[in-house]
Amino acid sequence: MIAPRFTTAPTLADLEVLADRALLSLPPRFLAPIRGVALRIEDFPDDEVLEDMDLESEFDILGLYRGIDLAHRSVHDVRDGLDVILLYRRPILDYWCETGETLADIVRHVLIHEIGHHLGLSDDDMERIEDEAG
Repeated sequence: MIAPRFTTAPTLADLEVLADRALLSLPPRFLAPIRGVALRIEDFPDDEVLEDMDLESEFDILGLYRGIDLAHRSVHDVRDGLDVILLYRRPILDYWCETGETLADIVRHVLIHEIGHHLGLSDDDMERIEDEAG
């Protein structure tokens, strides 16, 4: 797959395309558990996230899983919203500029990490999934 080249700052839509491509690269056994999980790309985390996570800057977080992970979910849980994976465009772009990694690789890494949180997986488990996804 050819990595896209950007002549201007990638937009929210550009990151959505990269995230969709990353999802398609995952092994099929990991796609079923994330059906029904919304994927949103936003410029920055909201004030609630900054406060809840005690972040000093809106650039301190690249992505977030919001919901009850599968390891802790019960049929007795009262759900008040959808599970959602959020990717934060501006912090991701800042990280991209600092590291020189490809933007597609960064988006894929953050997405896989947040999927791992949804699945209730450890960091080691998430790293193995990322390796399997190529």
